[in-house]
Amino acid sequence: MEIKKQERLEERFESAWKNRESEDCLWWDGSWWSWNRLNSLAIDCEEKLKEAGFQKGQRIAFILPNSPIVIALSLACWKLGGAVAPVNARAGHENLRGTLQVLDPAAVFVSEGNELSGCVFEGTKFGIFTVTPDKLIQQFKCVKGIEEMEDHAVIFSTSGTSGRPKAVPCTHSNLLSNIDPIKKHVPGLLDRDSIILNVLPNFHSFGFNISGMLALMSGCRQTLLPGFVPVDHTIDAIKASGANCIIGVPTIMVFLLGALSKKGERLSGIKFVITGGDRLNVQMNLRSKEYLGTGILEGYGLTECSPVVAVGHSADDCRLGTVGQFFDTYEVQIRDRNDRILDMHEEGVLWVKGPSVVSGYFRDEVNTSERFVDGWFNTGDVVRVDKDGYVQIVDRATDIIIVSGFNVYPQEVENVLCKHPAVQSAAAVGEKNRLAGEIVKAFVILKDGKDTTEKELIDYCKKNLAHYKVPRRIGFLEEFPISAAGKVLRRELRKIEIDK
Repeated sequence: MEIKKQERLEERFESAWKNRESEDCLWWDGSWWSWNRLNSLAIDCEEKLKEAGFQKGQRIAFILPNSPIVIALSLACWKLGGAVAPVNARAGHENLRGTLQVLDPAAVFVSEGNELSGCVFEGTKFGIFTVTPDKLIQQFKCVKGIEEMEDHAVIFSTSGTSGRPKAVPCTHSNLLSNIDPIKKHVPGLLDRDSIILNVLPNFHSFGFNISGMLALMSGCRQTLLPGFVPVDHTIDAIKASGANCIIGVPTIMVFLLGALSKKGERLSGIKFVITGGDRLNVQMNLRSKEYLGTGILEGYGLTECSPVVAVGHSADDCRLGTVGQFFDTYEVQIRDRNDRILDMHEEGVLWVKGPSVVSGYFRDEVNTSERFVDGWFNTGDVVRVDKDGYVQIVDRATDIIIVSGFNVYPQEVENVLCKHPAVQSAAAVGEKNRLAGEIVKAFVILKDGKDTTEKELIDYCKKNLAHYKVPRRIGFLEEFPISAAGKVLRRELRKIEIDK
């Protein structure tokens, strides 16, 4: 679908709810909010941002759970020509501070009573302000920074292959170009009776763009929850609000279906269950049919694509083990490791091009030049496309570990381990896990004459890494298996079991 050149998210927010301003828009904390109520909160945030000196092209960062204030701050920021940057509170102090320095925000908003250490913000110039989830914000003051494109809407942060923070700036047109094809591609998902469960974290593009903005910008209602746990609370919210479209990652589905099984309970009225962020265990499809009344649509996407690239059309039409078909807004190429274009149905690395693909990384020419070439984006994923266009993700061309839908770059884990005074070198790999998809396990070689324990190293990682990046097991080796070229053979490390 062609996007109007000047169309922006705040304009779509108004047009999608035109003449429906008093209708239910989102369910929060046990009751429904109308569009008018949400918009009033956004207007107040806009006024406070103006008074604080916020300028076009600036950014605000927030370290907040899902809540109405996140949506209101986003709308306010967009109306003023700025961008928002949701950040993971559990990213680890060093990573968090580095991320904020890359983002260069005019202000940072955190929850009341947050447990972030003051050292995270030590030496930074931006102001830190507390907000409540659903109430008017207090006055604050923005700091001046380098202004960027007014078209930037959301900037998502992740770690580069070097372990250094990198940021992905999605424009208004990127997001709308990814939202609009969904109505045609997944018929019935965005009908007027749909209520979408918004429970994925907002610092994840799948959570912010699809769980949240998809409903908001399509005139659909949503059930807004600050987080997925406790699971029983999520189940109660689904029943109380009538949520009938569940969007999640495979880990969430494991816990949700497990809780329902334990209770001997089945949810009725569920229209869609859609997962992304990691490979789905196809055995869960039958359990979903049993406890939710419908099978699971598996999708595939990347933050750099805003994020959806492919998804199934319906539970009746899906092919288990595939992630459905590509959106028709993408041009697609399959290439070998030397960038030679292959036949569409040969196995190879997926490259994509289209209006929802971002133009590059935020203030990062090095990473941009490695992944973006002449408008094409290298996904780094090896795929196989069948004659009917169904896409199977074969493997990752990189060594990224995916834990509960979140990317973990081995080198980031290794860099932290190598800072420990007893560690000479380290290597991290993924290990399959029934709940999380994968967990991180690591191996270290100690310095001569130095000693440490697995527990000490894990505790050290907990202080310096996001919780999902912390190795669950750490083994001690005299040497790593290496190839003839001198590279560590991660496939061999994956085979090594660590004694418990």
